[in-house]
Amino acid sequence: MIDDLALLTCAEMQAAERHAMRAGIPARELMERAGAAVAAAIMARFPAQPVAVLCGPGNNGGDGFVVARHLGAAGWPVRVAALPGARPAGLWHGPVEALAPVVLEGRPLVVDALFGAGLGRPIEGVGAEIIRAINDAGLSCVAVDLPSGLAGDSGQILGCAPKCALTVTFFRRKPAHLLVNGRVLGGELVVADIGISPAALDEVGPRQWRNDPRLWRLELRQPSLADHKYVRGHVLVVGGSRMTGAARLVALAARRVGAGLVTIAAPPQAMPVYQAAEAGNIVVPLEGPGAFRGLTADPRRNAFVIGPGAGANPATRQQVTDALATGRTCVLDADALTAFAGNAAALEGAILTPHEGEFARLFPDIGKERGKLERARQAARRAGAVVLLKGADTVVAAPDGRVVINDNAPPWLATAGAGDVLAGMVAGLAAQGMSPFPAAAAAVWMHGAAATRVGPGLIAEDLPATVPAVLSELAITL
Repeated sequence: MIDDLALLTCAEMQAAERHAMRAGIPARELMERAGAAVAAAIMARFPAQPVAVLCGPGNNGGDGFVVARHLGAAGWPVRVAALPGARPAGLWHGPVEALAPVVLEGRPLVVDALFGAGLGRPIEGVGAEIIRAINDAGLSCVAVDLPSGLAGDSGQILGCAPKCALTVTFFRRKPAHLLVNGRVLGGELVVADIGISPAALDEVGPRQWRNDPRLWRLELRQPSLADHKYVRGHVLVVGGSRMTGAARLVALAARRVGAGLVTIAAPPQAMPVYQAAEAGNIVVPLEGPGAFRGLTADPRRNAFVIGPGAGANPATRQQVTDALATGRTCVLDADALTAFAGNAAALEGAILTPHEGEFARLFPDIGKERGKLERARQAARRAGAVVLLKGADTVVAAPDGRVVINDNAPPWLATAGAGDVLAGMVAGLAAQGMSPFPAAAAAVWMHGAAATRVGPGLIAEDLPATVPAVLSELAITL
């Protein structure tokens, strides 16, 4: 995996700091470098102005005292306020006030160094009071490592957290920086080098990364002059009798992302709708209990998509069971997930693409308090399946513990049918030979990149036509 894409949990970041200390960088020097990096980032982005530096009792507060000293040395008017237990210890030589809302008088730039990423309880008392005052007044705020109150591993908000214009973290990002709360609250993110060697990652062994083409692009199948359509894979999509648009979006996306053929299997009464639609789709009848099993008998049909518009019924359950029995790639979405509510263990080997509601039905005992990354990881391990938990911060988890967090999806991607397109892209990439976890990660990233290209006003039908441009860009960077 690519070093700069690694995301470190709070425990892993502490291990990286211990590695640096064993390599000869004292803890105080790491703190000095961190504070200097925050001060430099502030001075590069804001004009000189009054600053209120808010310090807590831990290392985060120590970083804050260093920030105050550097800004003061540069001529900025600095006011420092601290919670009980915070000690400057030579890091700051000016006055220190008790933390209180009065330090916000005059609308200063605020430096939030109250609590670090490992905070384990909701913020209360004067800390919560001053955070709410920052937000109520709309003050510009800079977070040291993470906005106080944002849990570094889960991205959960513990009581309250300030909305920041800038966050400066150190060495590597944490999961919370990419999860949606961190992106809403953190503002611009700067990752500062404080001298920790990348070799620390070998010792730490992170299992979560920021989703990026460098993780999976070498698995993308490159077209060859010797290709024929079956070499590029054949996706079989189950189409419903009423919501016929869903399977059509799946099929079109699978073809656009490179699958050589796509067949839609539909109930006889719905076949005219599918046949009158996109000319490149093959349409076959799906009638009777054994019909789908018969379609899977052709080994060239090497990837299946079941669920979009299918109905959460016994027929869908049986189709999923038959597809999984082949050992080929099976992408399950929508009704195929709901049909197995509370029985995820029956879906071993599949690629599951739930939104939050479907995830809750499929894994009813994995509550949101665990955080999105850990929920997806636990679900993937339990089901023995790749889990693609959708949202603005889509998380893709493999059964072996690997996880990627995707952060390139624009807000206008929240539109009906976008999930059907994504399912088709996953299947289309898998049909061409990508293994399940990279195929899911690649599809999610390309899905976001295509949506960004389209821009505001996007509807799901726009996405497949934009995928070729994304593929061309990826081919150029290989």
